[in-house]
Amino acid sequence: MSGFFSKKPTVEQQLKANDRVMRKTQRDLERDRGKMEREEKKLEMEIKKAAKQGNKQACTVLAKQLVALRKQKTRSYNTGSKISAIGNQQKLMHSNMKMATAMGTTTKTMQQMNKVMDPQKTAKMMQEFEKESTKMEMSEEMINDTLDDILTESGDEEEQDAVVNQVLDEIGIDITGKLLDAPSAHSGRLGESSKAGTSADDDIERQLAALKDL
Repeated sequence: MSGFFSKKPTVEQQLKANDRVMRKTQRDLERDRGKMEREEKKLEMEIKKAAKQGNKQACTVLAKQLVALRKQKTRSYNTGSKISAIGNQQKLMHSNMKMATAMGTTTKTMQQMNKVMDPQKTAKMMQEFEKESTKMEMSEEMINDTLDDILTESGDEEEQDAVVNQVLDEIGIDITGKLLDAPSAHSGRLGESSKAGTSADDDIERQLAALKDL
């Protein structure tokens, strides 16, 4: 009963079993050929002996046996060659079966991937992603603009302009980008600059008064 329910051997197991049988057969053939070669030499010696004795009938019988023995030895070599060819063919078939199995597995994998990765569904997902990404960028830009409007007060720009002008005066550059005199380039000249401005105003007032007197 155990033999009836025994598992069917796998391809690998069957190949190994076949290889053992063929190797054993080859060894048996080589052993038989060794015996035939020894018998062949023995017949050759007997033929030479009978020829020296002038026994033509014995020479003829022995010669026929030698020819048959040599034919048998040739058939043994042919059989060994065929067995070797069968072994090589079996290995090639096994290799082809492995490749076919690998291709079948790859085909199933591709089929599963094609089922999972629907091209139309994937294209739609990419379009939705691009759409939502654009929306996000627009929303981010709007939020940034709103935050800038809320955080920027009306007096900030004027205050910033005053600070910029002060810094430019300190480094010796006026609003128009012209260089002032070198002595005013060092720091601590804010007071002197204001005095220069007051002197200029006084000159303008004197000129206006002189025009009125004319």
